[in-house]
Amino acid sequence: MSSNHHQSVMFKESIKELKLKHDGIYIDATFGRGGHALGILDKLGEQGRLIAFDQDISAIEYANQHMNDTRLTLVHSAFANMHQILSEQGLLGKIDGILMDLGVSSPQLDNAQRGFSFNADGPLDMRMNQTRGMSAAQWLTQADEVEIADVIYAFGEERKSRYIARAIKKFQIDTPLETTLQLANIVSSVVRPQKKKHPATRTFQAIRIFINQELKQLSETLEQTLDLLAPEARLCVISFHSIEDRIVKQFVRKYSQQKQLPKGLPIMDSGIQQTLLQDLGKSFANPEEISVNRRSRSAILRIAQRTTKTHEKC
Repeated sequence: MSSNHHQSVMFKESIKELKLKHDGIYIDATFGRGGHALGILDKLGEQGRLIAFDQDISAIEYANQHMNDTRLTLVHSAFANMHQILSEQGLLGKIDGILMDLGVSSPQLDNAQRGFSFNADGPLDMRMNQTRGMSAAQWLTQADEVEIADVIYAFGEERKSRYIARAIKKFQIDTPLETTLQLANIVSSVVRPQKKKHPATRTFQAIRIFINQELKQLSETLEQTLDLLAPEARLCVISFHSIEDRIVKQFVRKYSQQKQLPKGLPIMDSGIQQTLLQDLGKSFANPEEISVNRRSRSAILRIAQRTTKTHEKC
């Protein structure tokens, strides 16, 4: 394994909260450049196992070149396919911990050719998996003004979404919209700059989320974790904006709130007797990390623990 690896956001906190066992089986749902993966492998013994997912082929290629560890299994797939893939391996209910680091990785942002960043010019792509699906440029060409505005508002919480969509379609009358700086300049002509946020931040976030169906995949995958996790196993999710965090928070709340049993009804005659998750709270990046990695300033780590399986009324 290479020691020269990307240091992931909230690295120490997430590794600590996984409560790693030497012989456990763990999932890194978003491999990226392997920062978290290496942290997990460092804590595992010879019998331990890590299964890492990533839909970005460049991440898989990086891992194949830089990480030589027999305990690591790489899967080129979106994490929404996790249940199917692990079911085929007979691992339902046997996973000791799952880590999900959501959003875009630093290597993806730093590579202008991927189209995620408004800080450098590049093709307006934004696909996590460049081997399939429609690019952001293609979608913006075929979508009408209302659809674009709805996406920017729903996934970016951008108040100026209608004006941005109108400006995009107006620009496209004379010129194809194909690059990141073209889009950033269009948004900047409509949205006022803020002290610590580029005017195009919300718009780029919204289009990226839509193109990759990130929120749909997140919701589906969270539900899958209930079948995958062993009793007392940990689920750790790092999110970077309020929409993602809201989905995670609501999922944990849904399965951690104790069901109210009818008064006087014996437990053995009840329906669901046990919650599926225990909410272990949340944490934020410390000031030291934020000072060296601005991306961590918005990070929220939520932790939940799998309880025993529910007992249903016979």
